Amino acid sequence: MTVTLAKKAPFRSDQVGSLLRPAELKKAREQFDAGEIDKAALTQVEDEEIKKIVEKQIKSGLKAVTDGEFRRSWWHLDFLAELNGVESYSQNESYKFKGAKTRDTNVRFIDRVSYNPDHSFFDAFKFMQSIVPEGILVKQTIPSPTLYFRDHRSDQAVNFYPTREDFLDDLAAAYHKTIRHFYDLGCRYLQLDDTTWAFLINQIIFTRSAEEKEKYEQLAKDSVTVINKALNDLPEDLTITTHICRGNFQSTFLFSGGYGPVAKYLAQLNLDGYFLEYDNERSGDFAPLGEIFTEGSDKKVVLGLVTSKFPELESEDALQKRIEEAANYVPLKNLCLSTQCGFASTEEGNKLTEAQQWAKLGLVVDVAKKVWEE
Repeated sequence: MTVTLAKKAPFRSDQVGSLLRPAELKKAREQFDAGEIDKAALTQVEDEEIKKIVEKQIKSGLKAVTDGEFRRSWWHLDFLAELNGVESYSQNESYKFKGAKTRDTNVRFIDRVSYNPDHSFFDAFKFMQSIVPEGILVKQTIPSPTLYFRDHRSDQAVNFYPTREDFLDDLAAAYHKTIRHFYDLGCRYLQLDDTTWAFLINQIIFTRSAEEKEKYEQLAKDSVTVINKALNDLPEDLTITTHICRGNFQSTFLFSGGYGPVAKYLAQLNLDGYFLEYDNERSGDFAPLGEIFTEGSDKKVVLGLVTSKFPELESEDALQKRIEEAANYVPLKNLCLSTQCGFASTEEGNKLTEAQQWAKLGLVVDVAKKVWEE
């Protein structure tokens, strides 16, 4: 893997990260949960299925591959629970997706938060590095530190921190050390998955109280602070992007609203690229891109125009027209294409087949080749 390859990311045709879990993996996880097989047996199945999924990604034409998040149950909670000072627990209520009921897992603070050198995601990354061929980049996804701000996850932090600033400093330091260790292991492409911006969009749009709005504006400022502190002074050949999601559970969603209310904050993030959902009217129009993207910047905006929620294939012509429309706000050379989200943000997965998933990713690759001729 070369520095040149890393700095080309995000690629003209790219992906968010999660992929539908194959039947063998689902069966093995059910057997493990039932106590019928041990952790080693589950890991062996995970390894084999990840090898297969990596080969399929490469065959599809993608230059950056993931492990499909096959070792995770949730896109975010598995990672969040493993920082020191955090534990997993059952909150006895579902997350409020539109028309779907989730499991009730959550995380909370039981001490000051800190870097965990034994985080299981490190071994997962090392396995990926061991199986990818030269010329293919491993993309590592982790949830943004802002995920600790919501769903009562940081309610207990006041018991361990005298000030909010102390909490943000520790959280940023834990993330900084984590990202730096991924880099030391060979990672050159890392993505912060983030639903908090969509939550803030939703709250700022629909909250009527000025006092409440100010609370959410402050949360947006805190988000910029903790992300930028976490990313400060990292190696230049490490590409870092963010994916902004409005919720993705069994083809349902959590939030609605265009990017306008948070555009000025997104513009302040010290990132190399933004993966932005744009697969339906809930995502708004392209106008906020003009504020998110700074003229003359080398940042990339990855347009999530192909939905991962439903099986119907988008029209190539329609996708090309949408890209042309976005180019009114961001130069074409700074644009890329992806699906709007992953295909399985939780192990349940969205309501489409594996064949339909690969057709979606193939469409992304084909359209990108035609638009950018690279």
